[in-house]
Amino acid sequence: MRGVHRRRLDANPGTSYLSAMAMRPILIAPDPRLKQKSTTVEVFDDELQRLIDDMFETMYEAPGIGLAAIQVGEPKRLLVIDLSREDEPKAPRVFINPEIVWTSADELSTYEEGCLSVPEQYAEVQRPARVRVTYKDREGKDHEEEMDGLLATCIQHEMDHLEGILFVDHLSLARRSMLMRKLAKSRKFARV
Repeated sequence: MRGVHRRRLDANPGTSYLSAMAMRPILIAPDPRLKQKSTTVEVFDDELQRLIDDMFETMYEAPGIGLAAIQVGEPKRLLVIDLSREDEPKAPRVFINPEIVWTSADELSTYEEGCLSVPEQYAEVQRPARVRVTYKDREGKDHEEEMDGLLATCIQHEMDHLEGILFVDHLSLARRSMLMRKLAKSRKFARV
């Protein structure tokens, strides 16, 4: 999910643990890989830890507030989120194998959403205002948490990616077509 209040990483490799991370290219719609379903994470090893670190670096640099592993070409049920503002300390969160176990189906909220895989395109999307999510953290420890506000919206947006769904898929066909045409046009101009 794209955010408007992101900061850059510390560029001094001698002072930051982030220096070992690597930026990964973000898949852009209509890349067909974005439509595939992600698989359950079974192994919590060094490779998974590197992927998580790379995802944070990629998300912060983009800049964004959430990123699913499939957006960097890894079809794993993994996402990272950081909703902190630029003037606040970073608050990185890792969600592995997340599942929504409850929603406030009759209480909805609407946010203007954007996506790093659908750059510079935004639209209002209505989702449940509150959700309860089970997930594992980066060490494999189980959690259950009730979320509301922007966190509830962001987790639902990122979890959609794990099912091959983009935020534009929640829009009317006409609105979705218009946004995708705008995206194609902006990408065409970027190549010129």
